[in-house]
Amino acid sequence: MRYLVKARVKPGRKKALLAAIEKGTLGQGSVAGDEYLHNMRQARTAADGTAQWIEVCFCRVPLEEERPYWEEFFELISVKDAHARRNCQDLNGEKPWACCDCDCTKELEGRMQAQGCSFLERLADVG
Repeated sequence: MRYLVKARVKPGRKKALLAAIEKGTLGQGSVAGDEYLHNMRQARTAADGTAQWIEVCFCRVPLEEERPYWEEFFELISVKDAHARRNCQDLNGEKPWACCDCDCTKELEGRMQAQGCSFLERLADVG
């Protein structure tokens, strides 16, 4: 399933987050692997200063595996379905692990690119 995540970097954690991204250690130890780095490359900064990204997660509870890794650096404001659950082939049982090679994430991320500015660029500028 795909989720729209809205989060704010915790006070005093911007430099550590940027370092973890640059060193490739963000999410280290998680089964989600490089998804954390991919999410940060795709993330956008909204007008209110929050970061927003599309997250693919197969947990029964949204972001159950990823939450502790994100919460090291972010206050998670909201985690919402990014598209209709009935259309998710993984959730409806039509195709297990469908999100791995489905075009939905690319389409959603493509639409997000037109919103706000790059979160990574903003993070590097503020550092």
